[in-house]
Amino acid sequence: MAVFGVENTTASNEEVTQYQLRRYISSNEAVWRILSFSIHDRFPTVVHLAVHLENGQLVYFTSENVRARAMSPLPTTLTEFFTLCRNYTFARILLYSEVPTYFTWNTSKRKFRRRKQGRVVQGHLNLYSTNALGRLYTVHPKNAECFYLRLLLINVRRPTSFQELKTVNDHVCATFCEACQKLNLLENDAHWDISLTAASNTAQPQQIRTLILTTCFSANPKDLRGKYKDYMNEDILHFIRRINANPNNQFTTNIYSEALILIEDVCLTIANKSLTELGMIAPNRYSNDIFDCDIQRETPFDVNEL
Repeated sequence: MAVFGVENTTASNEEVTQYQLRRYISSNEAVWRILSFSIHDRFPTVVHLAVHLENGQLVYFTSENVRARAMSPLPTTLTEFFTLCRNYTFARILLYSEVPTYFTWNTSKRKFRRRKQGRVVQGHLNLYSTNALGRLYTVHPKNAECFYLRLLLINVRRPTSFQELKTVNDHVCATFCEACQKLNLLENDAHWDISLTAASNTAQPQQIRTLILTTCFSANPKDLRGKYKDYMNEDILHFIRRINANPNNQFTTNIYSEALILIEDVCLTIANKSLTELGMIAPNRYSNDIFDCDIQRETPFDVNEL
């Protein structure tokens, strides 16, 4: 079968012209357009709400106003939400995502304003509500602190600042992650604790290291690793005892650090992330030579006896 095509080499390759020449409008669409009916509709209104860490909002500037913008960034929907909670009693009962239902975002003045039409809110003078929805921008879990900030914003009411979002029972947490833990917004490590307890009785140290690394998405990996670090390092301790011919060798800081190095090597291979980025302790690579047999031969002496 042969297929032939005729092409006009002098015709314009402009895409809009080609679309207009080739498009097909059915009778139904033609009548719909002649009667000026809406081609599409969007309901309800969705308002995008900013999510950023303190002083982490996007800033647009020119060479003339760069210093002023750096010293005083423009407000965002998040910073103005804090202002609403400070100034309006009604706003203190709202979640961040509920604000667009009762307030409109004035883009030019970058402020929230009360809605002037809609359904009357009972018990509040000159306050109206609509079907508008607020949608917080998605944050990837790898952007950890911002991710936990977003988790707080969709669960905590009446925050007046970033500092207050971190405050739980009058205690100011060091991170947003810690605040989420204290508010029980994250899973605790009880089920991982049970799994590792069972694995420590039957699994090899390498398998326990792999279990912590690839399966346990724990809320507090430092504590989990600290509890089972001896089980994770038994094979390394056995190696040290064998090359030193000394069954009395015990766990040392270097042995613990060696297990962290093995775990971090896998993390770097799989995700290109260090242990500190995953919430664990960084190993001391530069002073760790426990697999150097020559060094190990010179270190098992009893200093006091010598």
